[in-house]
Amino acid sequence: MSAEKSDKNKKGKLLNVLLITGMSGAGKSTALSVLEDLEYEAIDNLPINLLPSLIELAKKNDPNHANPALAIGVDARTRNFQPENIVNVLNQLRDQENISIKILYFDSGNEVLASRFTETRRRHPLAKDRPINDGIVRERQMMEVIKAQSDYIFDTSELGIHDLRRMLSQHFERSQAEGLNISICSFGYPKGLPRDADLVFDVRFLRNPHYDETLKELTGREALVGDYIMKDPVFNSSWEKISSLILTLLPEYKKEGKSYLTIAFGCTGGRHRSVFIAERLKSLLIENDYKVNLHHRELSL
Repeated sequence: MSAEKSDKNKKGKLLNVLLITGMSGAGKSTALSVLEDLEYEAIDNLPINLLPSLIELAKKNDPNHANPALAIGVDARTRNFQPENIVNVLNQLRDQENISIKILYFDSGNEVLASRFTETRRRHPLAKDRPINDGIVRERQMMEVIKAQSDYIFDTSELGIHDLRRMLSQHFERSQAEGLNISICSFGYPKGLPRDADLVFDVRFLRNPHYDETLKELTGREALVGDYIMKDPVFNSSWEKISSLILTLLPEYKKEGKSYLTIAFGCTGGRHRSVFIAERLKSLLIENDYKVNLHHRELSL
């Protein structure tokens, strides 16, 4: 189920909250700066117990949700940082009406993180008197609870600032806020369902390219994989039914006043079948004049 709950009296507008978290050195501060440029109200290093009060204040000062977007940075530097407490607070907030909360988790490989700390001559917040790697290992263990609950996981190991800006703009550009904003997500079932999914389609019934040695290392974004999947005898009929259902539902969601819709496709590994179907649906919806964001969770793109 999505965290979004429509409210016709408020014309479907939500107070959108992005919680920016993850590993130190993975780009959270840069992400907050980018989101601020995208007209989010950005607040870094907020004690999580103050988040409910901040949200109430935002709603009180902006009752019509004319500026419904906050980006909140929370990480190991935060006072009284306790991952389990963060998860509990967020779960309580998700139950409130007219609030959409998404957790954005930023990560990088241990060697990349260590290199970034060395280059900037900064101390790791959890290893001020110890080697950097000790702090990274400790933080990674601490953050696993939050990572498991995250809606988006971004690996910035090979991303520059411009890459990060492009990626965040693609997913969270606020100029897309009017009308029905559609997000399509591919995922692998072993890592769980996307927390914000409204519609979930299990495409594990399609033939799996993973077992073809020439396709195993490719992804559903490549033509050879798509050709393989489309040769499945049930592909055409199942695609026709899925796409027809979605095209039928979208105008109804829009009439209801829904402003955000997340459609998720899952397969075993989240690299082949779900990616191919997600890409195919994106093209179809663009042809039908819908604005679409696409996120391949297991590809970290």
